[in-house]
Amino acid sequence: MSRGRIYLIAAIVAILGVIADQSSKWAILEVVGLRENPRNIRVLPVFDIVMWWNQGTSFSLFRTGEAWGPYIFSIAALAIIGILVLWLSRIVNPILAAALGAVIGGALGNVVDRLRLGAVADFLYFHIGDKDPATGLYRYDWPAFNVADSLIVVGIGILVFDGMFLSRKTDEMSRRKQP
Repeated sequence: MSRGRIYLIAAIVAILGVIADQSSKWAILEVVGLRENPRNIRVLPVFDIVMWWNQGTSFSLFRTGEAWGPYIFSIAALAIIGILVLWLSRIVNPILAAALGAVIGGALGNVVDRLRLGAVADFLYFHIGDKDPATGLYRYDWPAFNVADSLIVVGIGILVFDGMFLSRKTDEMSRRKQP
């Protein structure tokens, strides 16, 4: 596949990812009104829509609470995006190009939040079990996340799966065909 097509696939997935992420956040913040009136909305017994502001990185790690935090995390994310774009120059598989595009789109979606809102808007909250009376959280839960986070996880999952299982088979088949 041509280099131009690989970049095009990644760009389309990244752009669609940013649009999906930012649209979903706009809907939650403005249409549902969780920016002005944060609350839990029970959708299913195991799923709520919530409004949690993540001022750190994944899983709220490295929260600074400082005004410069969103800028530092945005610069770091943009540097990683640059590395991923360089990685695209070595990709020949369109599925891997789409996976990298998903990671890039997810990272860009969260950068937009940090620069525009000062934190990342997380609103998808899965849980099971009873609430802990001390914290008000469920005993078994997954930290709240958003569409951008989902894009990053799925993209990385595809890349890891390929690296662990598929690339090896392709390399072995290539070696067998060589005299």
